[in-house]
Amino acid sequence: MTAQRVRWGIIGLGGIAAQFAKDLPLVEGAELAAVGSRSAETAAAFAEEYGFARAHGSYAELAADPEVDVVYIATPHAQHHAAALLCMENGKGVLVEKPITLDMISAAELVQAANAHNVFLMEAMWMRFNPAIRKIAELVEEGAIGWVSAIHADFGLQGPFAPEHRLRNPALGGGALLDLGVYPINLAHLIMGPPTSAQAWAHLTPEGVDENTGILLGWQPGAVAALTCSINGESRNAAAITGTDGRIDLPPGFFMPKSFVLNRPGRDPETFEVPFEGNGYQFEAAEVQRCILAGELESPVVPHTMTLEIMALLDTIRAEIGVVY
Repeated sequence: MTAQRVRWGIIGLGGIAAQFAKDLPLVEGAELAAVGSRSAETAAAFAEEYGFARAHGSYAELAADPEVDVVYIATPHAQHHAAALLCMENGKGVLVEKPITLDMISAAELVQAANAHNVFLMEAMWMRFNPAIRKIAELVEEGAIGWVSAIHADFGLQGPFAPEHRLRNPALGGGALLDLGVYPINLAHLIMGPPTSAQAWAHLTPEGVDENTGILLGWQPGAVAALTCSINGESRNAAAITGTDGRIDLPPGFFMPKSFVLNRPGRDPETFEVPFEGNGYQFEAAEVQRCILAGELESPVVPHTMTLEIMALLDTIRAEIGVVY
């Protein structure tokens, strides 16, 4: 790591890695150092397309690369744990795609490993770094809509997906909950913190993963969140945060908004525009770099405690709907 530069590696070179790679040049001080794949040909092609200096034909080679400071892990969910451990054991910081692992126990193991190896670890919940989302949290904290009583959010993709698709594959952590439901759940958690109760219902695919899931969360003294996620139909993919003195409406694509509307009784609706370049991954990457350059081992925006709280909640919901990995 040079004075103000952070050398990035990427493991798992699928679609989300490509989107992340496109955004890295937007981050001041980001150096596109290396990529790693189980296929040397895939790694070489990715490195050439997105401008990375080196390509490795295995995850182990990338983890051992002395010219890499932090690794973005973009493999399927089920492979996050092993890849993150490998990198941390080699002294690398890691940014691990959401969900960080398949369950809370394995997520806690990554936190323990990060502490043991004295390296940076963060779950890549990029939504929490979105400027509009951060502004919404600020407005709620300031009391702009009063006491928050209800949150509604949905995220559904148009199916059908083939049985072999990763979204239906239990071995890859498939299902709507871990891939899509994490966004409505994270929005609710961001605004309200961990719930005091959780109920869920789902329809499962023949493979045993959830394809249509409803979640009802509750907080004392009576706030609720009604959340849905699905891989069998495209929902509105929008959200609303309702309070005693107003409501904040997030448009379709609520997980990466560039605007939102604040509605308050007796006032005209107020639209907040928060435009940005790129796909929105640069904001989490910039925070990773800030933490690493400052010697911080976790981010205050997505701390380890938050990740573990979300994973524990996902475990609770999975147990209720009967999804087992």
